[in-house]
Amino acid sequence: MPNRRGVLNRVLRGFAAGRALSSYGRSLAVISTMLLLASLAFAQATDTSKPQDQGTQKPSAGTAAVKKPADAVSLLDEKSIIFPDIAASNQPLSPSQKFELFVDNSISVHTILYIGVASAVSQADNSPTGYGQGWDAYGKRFGSGMARNASAEFFGTFLLSSAMHTDPRFFPDQNPTFGQAVGHSLKRIFITHRDSGGEVVDVPGLTGPLLAEGLANVYWPDRNRTVGDTFMRYGIDIAAQAGGNLLREYWPVLYRKISHSASSRKLREADVAGQ
Repeated sequence: MPNRRGVLNRVLRGFAAGRALSSYGRSLAVISTMLLLASLAFAQATDTSKPQDQGTQKPSAGTAAVKKPADAVSLLDEKSIIFPDIAASNQPLSPSQKFELFVDNSISVHTILYIGVASAVSQADNSPTGYGQGWDAYGKRFGSGMARNASAEFFGTFLLSSAMHTDPRFFPDQNPTFGQAVGHSLKRIFITHRDSGGEVVDVPGLTGPLLAEGLANVYWPDRNRTVGDTFMRYGIDIAAQAGGNLLREYWPVLYRKISHSASSRKLREADVAGQ
């Protein structure tokens, strides 16, 4: 009898764990669906103008003033697939453009590379411990990292930025020194621009990652759902954002150098072919 009771208890515990896991999966699916529907409804209700590409948007009589003097920022000629949130125009974004930016940021090249490397580091450090080791564990870390980033982008880049009329893009300084680049990268964590011009505390940018980490506790391992773990992840998110901003600060210069080198090489090849 004791052995049978032990087996029965293990079966019941396994069944309860399976039901809990299934419940978390259903909860995550419901929350994701609700967020998507809310975002689409919000964009439809608030976007009264036809969306335009931020690199080709043209000013109109009702368009807000530029955020900075044209010679103070280093704008890209077109939207980057590496860093989609680097500004390619001084004109403000509509809610639908902010929604598009949220999607682009969530699947951008730098996001996938960063989360891939961060997941490998977490795997080596066995963090979170609830995922364990192996390729399945790495997949869980990578998937949860992508989900957390997408949630932060949804709340910060789209929903809160649209509601509070702030600009979620990054405006690099023109030819900064290293000290200026570091200062601007750190400042951008806390300060952003209004859609109407001028600077304001970046509440969406600071709140988005925190909401995302709170939401992550729905699918995070049970043993790692503490308040301390949540705020530790939030702190890492903010530190990673500061490092990413430093790369964004120099990306326009690097991009132009790469483009110039490629154009020069093509011209030389064309000259050789024509001789």
